[in-house]
Amino acid sequence: MVGTEDGLLLIEGTGPEQAPDIALVTARPGPRAGGEPSQVTGAVVERRALFDRLAGASRVTQITAPPGSGKTVLLRSWIREAGLAESAGWVSVQRDERDTQRFWISVIEALGATAPGSTRVRGLTPAPALDGWAIVERLLEDLGSLEGQVWLVIDDLHELRSTEALRQLELLLMRSPAQLRFVLVTRHDQRLGLHRLRLDGDLTEIRAADLRFTPAEARALLEGAGLKLSEGALAQLVERTEGWAAGLRLAALSLAGDPNPDRFAAEFSGSERTVAEYLLAEVLDRQPEPVRRLLLRTSVLDQVNGPLADVLTEAVGGERILQDLEEANAFVVSLDARRLWFRYHRLFADLLQLELRRTAPAELPALHAAAATWYAEHGEPIAAVRHAQAAAQWSVAARLLTDHWAGLYLDGLAATAHELLTVFPPGAAEADAELATLMAFDELNGGSLEGAERYLTLAIRTAASVPADRLGSIQLRVAVLRLLLARQRSDLPAVVEEAQRLLAPAEASDTLLPKLGEDGRALALINLGIAELWTVRLDEAERHLEQGVALAHRIERPFLELTGLAHAANVANMRSYRLGAEYGRQAIEVARQHGWTDQPIAGIAYTALAAAALAQGRLEETEACLEHAERTLQEQVEPAAGLLIHHVRGGLELARGRHQEALAALRAAERLAGLLVTPHTLANAARRWLLETLVRMGDTEQVERAFAEMGAAERDSGEMHTALAALRLAQNDPEAATIALAPVLDSSASVTNRNFGLSYAFLLEAIARDVLGETSAAESALDRALDLAEPDGIIHPFLVYRAPGLLERLSRRGTSHASLIAEILNLLAGGSPTPSLGEPEPLRESLSDSEKRILRYLPTHLSAPEIAGDLYLSVHTVKSHMLHLYAKLGTHRRAETVERARALGLLAPSARQR
Repeated sequence: MVGTEDGLLLIEGTGPEQAPDIALVTARPGPRAGGEPSQVTGAVVERRALFDRLAGASRVTQITAPPGSGKTVLLRSWIREAGLAESAGWVSVQRDERDTQRFWISVIEALGATAPGSTRVRGLTPAPALDGWAIVERLLEDLGSLEGQVWLVIDDLHELRSTEALRQLELLLMRSPAQLRFVLVTRHDQRLGLHRLRLDGDLTEIRAADLRFTPAEARALLEGAGLKLSEGALAQLVERTEGWAAGLRLAALSLAGDPNPDRFAAEFSGSERTVAEYLLAEVLDRQPEPVRRLLLRTSVLDQVNGPLADVLTEAVGGERILQDLEEANAFVVSLDARRLWFRYHRLFADLLQLELRRTAPAELPALHAAAATWYAEHGEPIAAVRHAQAAAQWSVAARLLTDHWAGLYLDGLAATAHELLTVFPPGAAEADAELATLMAFDELNGGSLEGAERYLTLAIRTAASVPADRLGSIQLRVAVLRLLLARQRSDLPAVVEEAQRLLAPAEASDTLLPKLGEDGRALALINLGIAELWTVRLDEAERHLEQGVALAHRIERPFLELTGLAHAANVANMRSYRLGAEYGRQAIEVARQHGWTDQPIAGIAYTALAAAALAQGRLEETEACLEHAERTLQEQVEPAAGLLIHHVRGGLELARGRHQEALAALRAAERLAGLLVTPHTLANAARRWLLETLVRMGDTEQVERAFAEMGAAERDSGEMHTALAALRLAQNDPEAATIALAPVLDSSASVTNRNFGLSYAFLLEAIARDVLGETSAAESALDRALDLAEPDGIIHPFLVYRAPGLLERLSRRGTSHASLIAEILNLLAGGSPTPSLGEPEPLRESLSDSEKRILRYLPTHLSAPEIAGDLYLSVHTVKSHMLHLYAKLGTHRRAETVERARALGLLAPSARQR
């Protein structure tokens, strides 16, 4: 049947009882005189890829998909487009067809109606004595003399209930001549021995996934109905319908005339009237009662397997029912290769939930409670908490979430934990000390130190209500909260105190804290290292981060490992930017493997990469890394790391000559520094760039005032001596500049990052000496600056304080730094940076995971037997791995191997590398 409705052309099957497949043929109103719509003209949504598959199909094609997938329309459109109307016979199987003779008569009539078959296929009159097998034999005889190809389309084959007719059809498929091509259209696979055709390459299969509409096809369908959606709304609609043709068609009908189609598309679901009616009639109402009961009661789940279905239905056989439904294309989708877990199509799930609420609303709490119990018993805490909350079992949900909080946090699922916490009723934490500690963690993770303090105080005040068997765990969470709060404030003494309490052996502790597990030890070590990193305790930071990362790796806590690696990259940058970049790349690779690249902790790794790229003059790479860090890392959550971001941004804009932008970034860094208890590692470096920016902007008076108001300790730092030299050079007083630089150059005034800071200082010394006319001293100072810069490829100072003439003069005179000078001059002239200056010789062969684990232990003082005990390996295995490491790194001793690994970035740099 062909007809129009609401501007859409419908094509349906011809059987009297046949359920229609929704057409994908649109009709577009054309203009009439006076602005009235004209007669509707059809416009097909062209599905060229599927047309091509049909055109190149094997002798037998099977199209298998749920109702409403557009199977019928696809074939009718293709037949028309391919010009096969005269050579295609169409059989529409009637619903619940059991009459073998009627089926075969319809096949003969369809073939006889084709041009090639009209003179070959003999007609047949119904008679009680007609035998299906005899009909097939006669038909094969008639078809043997066919001239030209004939296509036989059997639509709705799943409605053929006669086993005898199916066996006879199989005979026809196997013995028919090559000129006869079959297209079998069905909602689920039939028992027709098609496996033999598949093995012989004589079978083409088109399934539900192939028939799903792409966004482009969905847009064409909707625009054919005169509807236009935004890209976002269209994507939501395609996702909700999963590209199901009928869902899109019904959405188009519902959208027509809606004043806000984008909003409607975003809210479109299976409970919408037209969709619900279709799915009820075509799927749910066709199921026997046990299947219907399973579908409805398990609709409260996002995913279902057999045992869980049995619990919710209080029956057995759920797994077989689910597998049968999936095979029948009844909007049930398997999620794993073993077909153990399933989900329902989104619109079908909406319909089932609506029907359950309508028919059995009182059962919902018990179903959710049963699901919560099952998930908790099977190690699925997130699902267990969600269902306990849905059942309004708030105390059960709180205990489940409390018991598994550490795992969620350490596995990088803080956002999921936050989502679960938001579901609890307002004020739930007021009377629940354990829930209050979780709220404190959540506030801290969101950057609200005040909120975290408030909930922590509440937890301590109400802890007396906690049962004795749970008191130790709440005390442990309180101790960890105090550690994290102190670390985010960079309150080093408090961090050290809390970490020591957590790491102390249980028998030596003066508290009632339970014995800290390896998760907690790794957490404490890494947070202690982070606090030490940002408070100029780099040796201690390196040691504790290295220990924490090794432990996190061993206990398979990748999020903790990522946290340690990201901060270790910043420690490494203080020694060597090459090593810092290598550590940063390792951290980002861990983040990428686990889908954490948009987590704040990945932002810290990207900041380390940005700092390394900036130091090496790769400004575009710096910008890319900074943008990622700025997008993912919130400074209120990690103020110390936020200071680093602003510091690098300021240095980048300073190198670009964008002084206003540099000043804004460095002012922001200064503001964050004021929030921290212990002075930040980079506070002086950021202040130096801020003052130098003001100098370059001509505001020397403000810089003079800043020096006048500066405390003695800050004024005596190497960074401030360097800034003062820049000021004096701007004031045309090179002699005073050299006096300011003298304590830096003789190392009596230290800088945070030795090579970077000293290369700055020696470059300014060279410029000052050159102005004074002291050519030899200038070239000597410049040569020293290049000595310090070359091993790490440091270029940033030469972009800020540009001295191309001095560099060219030194190059002409002859220097061992010719390649570095060429690179600097190239960048000063606007060229692109040359990547990877002076990289160490690569590994001879990549390390295995086992070798990497052993390598992390080599910098420690543990012997081979002690390493073996820690890793639960034999001593022989450990020694074998050590020998392999020596061979791959080209070394002969343990200490040499550690140094070589550090040079390659496989280990954090040593605190002794200056």
